[in-house]
Amino acid sequence: MLRKLFKFHGGVKPQTNKAPSTTAPIAPVPLPDRLVIPLHQAVGGHPRPLVQPGDRVLKGQRIGGADGSLSSAVHASTSGIVRDVAPALMPHTSGLTTLSVIIEPDGEDRWAELDKLNYRSTPPDELRDFLRDAGVVGLGGAVFPSYAKLKPGKEGHLKTLVINGAECEPFITCDDLLMRERAGDMLKGIVAMRHMLHAEEVLIGIEDNKPEAIAAVQAAIAASGEAGIEAVAIPTRYPAGGAKQLIRVLTGIEVPHGRRSTDFGVQCFNVGTAYSIFEALELGRPLVSRIVTVAGNVAQPRNYEVLIGTPMDHLVRLAGPRADTDRYIMGGPMMGVRMPAFDVPVVKATNCVLVGSPALFPPPPPEMPCIRCGECAKACPADLAPFEMYWFSRSKNFGKAQEYHLFDCIECGCCSFVCPSHIPLVDYFRFSKSEIWAREREKDAADTARDRFEFKNLRQEREKQEKAEKLAAKAAATREKVAAGDAATPAAAGAGAAPAKPSGDDAKRALIEAAMEKARQQKAQAAPKNTEVAAPEIQAEIAAIDARRESAAKATEATPPAPGA
Repeated sequence: MLRKLFKFHGGVKPQTNKAPSTTAPIAPVPLPDRLVIPLHQAVGGHPRPLVQPGDRVLKGQRIGGADGSLSSAVHASTSGIVRDVAPALMPHTSGLTTLSVIIEPDGEDRWAELDKLNYRSTPPDELRDFLRDAGVVGLGGAVFPSYAKLKPGKEGHLKTLVINGAECEPFITCDDLLMRERAGDMLKGIVAMRHMLHAEEVLIGIEDNKPEAIAAVQAAIAASGEAGIEAVAIPTRYPAGGAKQLIRVLTGIEVPHGRRSTDFGVQCFNVGTAYSIFEALELGRPLVSRIVTVAGNVAQPRNYEVLIGTPMDHLVRLAGPRADTDRYIMGGPMMGVRMPAFDVPVVKATNCVLVGSPALFPPPPPEMPCIRCGECAKACPADLAPFEMYWFSRSKNFGKAQEYHLFDCIECGCCSFVCPSHIPLVDYFRFSKSEIWAREREKDAADTARDRFEFKNLRQEREKQEKAEKLAAKAAATREKVAAGDAATPAAAGAGAAPAKPSGDDAKRALIEAAMEKARQQKAQAAPKNTEVAAPEIQAEIAAIDARRESAAKATEATPPAPGA
């Protein structure tokens, strides 16, 4: 059936450079000397370490437990010994470190005991928990935990499940080879996802520059006998692989800012995610490896099945890097990020290691002033005004930049690609976003500190009030006791006796005498220390002081207090 396709705004057509890495099948990678597996590899919380240095682990064993409402587990990629659990350089252009588990492989590559599930007879919530503990995340680049997206929505079902096989960025062909070689298994994962989402139809979008992949997927659909699943060839145009852009092309639905595609009955997943769901449910294997394209400045570009945690230089050596290699880029030339070192590990988000050189990626021309030609706005697939966002980002007027929907920018690089002034527009937008996030964090911290300060003042005020109330209650009890004693005095005097003068002087005098008596008892009990070894003259002086104190105390007792004292 010929399906009606739609267009999205903007987009560009860069040179694809895909053919060299598709001439050979997917190849395995030999075990490296060590694996560095970061615990934080997906959107959400940081998984907590479940192993310690010296522990022996098996392939597929959980080494990082999901932590928080949005998190995903991490597993050992092979069997071996845990050498350390420590911060290690992460594959990010910032050059920061993250807590990682360092494993020395034992060469056996022995699997742990694996659990399988029948998704048709298992409750949906239990399936989602299983996929969370299997570490399944989106392999299209966003690495969002898949279990959180596999929910049917408010109405209990979805109209359309979109599977992203577009793979629009230059050089990257890992999804293309996956669909060519493993279309049947990928389709089993798609059927399980449709079951969990109760989707009415499934649309697999593949760019028309991948005829072999389209044919393989269509053949797998025909062989499975599954109804309601269709592989659709879409026009080749970057960034057709963006979720919103692909949904627009296949369904005609525009997902506006601040809304989710599930609000319109659509959900989107990558073909690699579908295959990892198949492995988790049908084979019981957690996500411990993925297909990675190695391309660029190498002799033999190719796709490899790579264990998570493998150093990138170990992988690139298989493709034969050339002598003038000066950088690794994780991802493609449009949205990829430069790595801080050659030995950073492959993670779940690594779909491509692009090997660069000065000849392949020459320094950009010098930035020139913006001439407001509008070419960036014509190319923007999010239908934004990049030249306006650029001016406000450059002047650090972040509020105005947000008014032009800065956070709708998907950082695809189309604007920078077409800019005749060679302005790195995406860099300005990333800077603005990071500054806004930093200021929001500072504001949140200040609000939290203010709340703590106000609560402290409130607590101190409450404690002061409670103390005053206790003192007032104690004083009232004392007054009642004194009043009761004064009332009892006339009765004790007997009948016909003149009533005593009602006054509080006697009660006060009694209290004073009681306090003095208590002090005398305490003084009598407390003997001076270390006086038995004192010299005779010191002892005589101490005796004289004690005698003066006793005479002063007797004089005080003999002198009655003045009235009203």
